[in-house]
Amino acid sequence: MKKKLVAMLLMAAMAFSAFTACSKTGSDKKIGVAMPTKDLQRWNQDGSNMKAKLEEAGYDVDLQYANNDVSTQVSQIEQMINSGCKVLVIASIDGDSLGTVLEQAKEKEIPVIAYDRLIMNSDAVTYYATFDNYMVGTKQGEYIRDALDLDNAAGPFNMEIFTGDPGDNNAKYFYGGAMDVLNPYIESGKLVVKSGSTKFDEVATAEWSSEKAQNRMDAIISANYADGTPLDVVLCSNDSTAYGVETSLDQNYKGEWPIITGQDCDILNVKNMIAGKQSMSIFKDTRTLADKVVAMVDAIMKGEKPEINDEETYDNGKGIVPSYLCEPVFADINNYEELLVDSGYYTADQLK
Repeated sequence: MKKKLVAMLLMAAMAFSAFTACSKTGSDKKIGVAMPTKDLQRWNQDGSNMKAKLEEAGYDVDLQYANNDVSTQVSQIEQMINSGCKVLVIASIDGDSLGTVLEQAKEKEIPVIAYDRLIMNSDAVTYYATFDNYMVGTKQGEYIRDALDLDNAAGPFNMEIFTGDPGDNNAKYFYGGAMDVLNPYIESGKLVVKSGSTKFDEVATAEWSSEKAQNRMDAIISANYADGTPLDVVLCSNDSTAYGVETSLDQNYKGEWPIITGQDCDILNVKNMIAGKQSMSIFKDTRTLADKVVAMVDAIMKGEKPEINDEETYDNGKGIVPSYLCEPVFADINNYEELLVDSGYYTADQLK
C-alpha cells in the first residue's frame, strides 16, 4: 500500500513538473503588443498584421487596444509585464506618458520595441521600428512643389496646413519634413497661408481627429475663403485629418478643388483619391513594418542583435534609440492600383 502511495505521489509530482515546464515554455514565447486605438483603420491593420505574423513565427501574442486613453494603455502594459511577456511592442498614445510603467519592464529586463511612434524620455526603450517619418513629410512637400510647379509658376498660391497630435512625436517629423521643402516658397510669398497658421502648435490636430480637422477647416473657410478666394492646396499630414478637411470642403467651399495630401492610404481616402477629392497619400505598407518587427522580436528572443539601419536620428530625450526605418512611397491616381490592389493590400471591391 505504501509503495502504491509513493508511486502515485511520484507520478503526481512528475505530472506537475511537466505541467509547469509546459507553462513556462508557453510564457517564454509570449509577446505583448500594445496599440493605441481601433478608431483609425491603420492601427487595426497594424495590430492584426503583427499578431498574425508573430503567431506564424511561433509566438503567443497578447494584443491590446487602448481606445486612445493613456491610463488604459498604461494598465494594459503593466498587465503584459506581470503576465510574463518577454518582449513588448508598443505604439504609444502619448510618447511622454509611459516612463513609469516602462521602468517596471526595465527592472524585469523586458526589451521594449517602440512601434512607429517613438516613446520619449525613457531609457527602457530598446529599439524603434518605423517608417522614415521625416521622409514622409518630405515626400508630401515635394508632391505639392511639383504639382504646383513652384519653381516655375508665378503664383501666389493659397495653402493651409494640418498636422497631427502634439503628443505624437512623429507629427513633428511629418511637419518638419514637409515644411523644410515648402518654407522657402512661403518666405518668398509664392505660397500664402491666409489663416496665418504655420507653426506646429497652431496646425496640430489633437488625436489626429477628423472631426477636429473638419471644425478647424470650417472656421478657416468662413474667415478666409467664403468670399470666393481660391484655396490651392492643403498640406495634411495623414488621412484622418485629410478626410476632415475634405468633408468641410464638400460642405462649405465653392471654388476649384485644391491639392490635398495624406498618409496611410485608408480606404475612405483612396476612394476620395479615385473621386478626385484627394491628390495623394503616403503608403506605409504595414505588412513590411510588421515583418521587420517580427524579425526584431525573433532576434531578441534568440539573444541576437536585430537588424538596425539608423543609430543617429531618433533621440528620445534619454539617448539615441537604435532604429529600423522602412522607406515610404506615395500613392496617387496614377499608381494606386499597382501599389494597393496588385500587391494584395486591398481588393478592387474594397475600393469601389
